[in-house]
Amino acid sequence: MYDMAVMWDWIAFSVRWLHVITAMAWIGASFFFIALDLGLRKASNMPTGVHGEEWQVHGGGFYHIQKYLVAPENMPEHLIWHKWQSYITWVSGAALLMIVYWVGGELFLLDPTKADLALWQGIIISAGSLIIGWLAYDYMCKSKLGEQPTLLMLLLFVILVVMAWGYNQIFTGRAALLHLGAFTATIMTANVFFQIMPNQRIVVADLKAGRTPDAKYGKIAKLRSTHNNYLTLPVVFLMLSNHYPLAFATEYAWIIASLIFLTGVTIRHYFNTMHSTGKGPNWTWLVTVILMLVIAWLSSAGTGETWEDAQARDLTPYEQRYAAADGFEDAYIAVAGNCSMCHSREPSWPGIRWAPRGVYLETEGDVARHASQIYMHAGVSAAMPPPNAIQMDAQARADIVAWVREVRAGS
Repeated sequence: MYDMAVMWDWIAFSVRWLHVITAMAWIGASFFFIALDLGLRKASNMPTGVHGEEWQVHGGGFYHIQKYLVAPENMPEHLIWHKWQSYITWVSGAALLMIVYWVGGELFLLDPTKADLALWQGIIISAGSLIIGWLAYDYMCKSKLGEQPTLLMLLLFVILVVMAWGYNQIFTGRAALLHLGAFTATIMTANVFFQIMPNQRIVVADLKAGRTPDAKYGKIAKLRSTHNNYLTLPVVFLMLSNHYPLAFATEYAWIIASLIFLTGVTIRHYFNTMHSTGKGPNWTWLVTVILMLVIAWLSSAGTGETWEDAQARDLTPYEQRYAAADGFEDAYIAVAGNCSMCHSREPSWPGIRWAPRGVYLETEGDVARHASQIYMHAGVSAAMPPPNAIQMDAQARADIVAWVREVRAGS
């Protein structure tokens, strides 16, 4: 019988691949149109209704692009809508969140040292926060705050800081930063689905019916597009953060995430200004570097869980199930002897100061908690430990495989 754990891992990999591909398409299109919009220039003899034009060269050809503030007098037969990149990015991201943080919630989502929650409670908080976040943001945009874009952006930043702190009080550090990214990405995609695209459809319908479109629809879409522009880079950072324990495995992870949103503003302000005027404000790079230095300092300022704390902590039901299984002792010896020199709270391997990906494999609770990861990386595959570090013998890998399959056979 085919190992379902292997199949499940490939499903997760495939969904992640799709997510990355569509995210590149969405972000690339977004950045292109922002640069295009800011780089438009006035020219003589432009058609009626044209706000500006731009000439570009790429791939050996020249492109002449014109922008209508509302719409052309006659609607072209062939009209490209840029929407599917956003939708598929969000759908694939939501699927990946469910696969990793809901199905694997006992390992990746919940932190019993922070909050005593059942998995179903964590899942409700996970999903509910994304929905409530969008509704609150949408309400603010439709209120009088929508007429004060700077104040609205400041309030949005405050909300993101509060959410960063709140997620960090409940979830693992890895899940907290990932959910903050999902929270922000949900706002961005919902902007496209509920506001930008519907308003563009209204304009197209008016044109086809011979009516003059109301310019307010373009204004609404512009506000949401601007927010998406400034939120893009922080979302990319948060989605990558799960690979770097210095970002998520610290008590100051929520502050790090908050500061990253400020770097998104400084970086995008530079490029937006450069696209508009031909020269960007260099002070933004100094501010960005200072923010990153503060982030780097915060990443190692937290104390974290000590070995003594880990030993004293009671095992969760998930951990107890794996620790009580036949073959656990042999598997634990295999892991401790081949992995703990790097995957410890104070690594002894030369050149390694923090456990890779924040995974500790010292105590029995550690090994039981990460059973699935150990099984995939050091059992059915030889990804770990690195072959140029330690040659893990075949019997040790067989012990790990037998232990995990014993647990799953009894489930």
